[in-house]
Amino acid sequence: MISRLRTRMNLSQTSFGQALHSSAMAVSRWERGTQEPAAHSYIEIGNLAGDPECWYFWECAGLRTEDLMRVIPKLRSRIRQPTVNFEIVRAGGSLKKPKEAQLVAIPLLKVVAATHGEKGDSTPILHDAPVEGIIAAPEDWCPNPASTNCVRVRGNSMSPLIHDGYILAVDTSQSDRGKLDGKIVIAWHKDVGLTVSRFRRYDHTEVLHPENQEYSSITLDRRNKWKILAKVLWWIGRAP
Repeated sequence: MISRLRTRMNLSQTSFGQALHSSAMAVSRWERGTQEPAAHSYIEIGNLAGDPECWYFWECAGLRTEDLMRVIPKLRSRIRQPTVNFEIVRAGGSLKKPKEAQLVAIPLLKVVAATHGEKGDSTPILHDAPVEGIIAAPEDWCPNPASTNCVRVRGNSMSPLIHDGYILAVDTSQSDRGKLDGKIVIAWHKDVGLTVSRFRRYDHTEVLHPENQEYSSITLDRRNKWKILAKVLWWIGRAP
């Protein structure tokens, strides 16, 4: 399928790989069957292929038509009509302005961001983390799809706003501290790992505040070397 798609698009392995943020060597391995594309790559390939071939590649990444219908029920009737164009783009791929409704396929990473008092995963680069699934969301929920990923939450210091086990959509392109005052962010420290908290600036002092006042705030300074990695866009969780 991959070789046939590349040939139909009249692309070399190098050009095809560049469109997928991969190497020509990786494309060659996919076509020879010696290596399977990662979920990220399957989504990108589907985005390149377009309808109807896109569904084959998105299903390889774990995204199913049934999942989309559960996320946005009003698309049910439109998906079943072949004359209607609608497009899903991979978070991380280029965006073309569609004529119809558009969803973003967001990678759900095998990553946990902890709340205060817990320890999160140690990775400081979210884009390199492995993918465990895909979440489809409306385009207007994801202002920067190329930088959007989902991570899980551990702990209760952000309750009642965000609970243990929730899934956060985070935008790594929004990490400018000057624009994040009052926003919920993902921060990282080498000893604590990934942490979700509310970021506050008071004159020259920066603080990570929990929503639950039973937990202590964290003051950021040059000595403790905290980094702000991303802004939290929205979150989802199961109803009790």
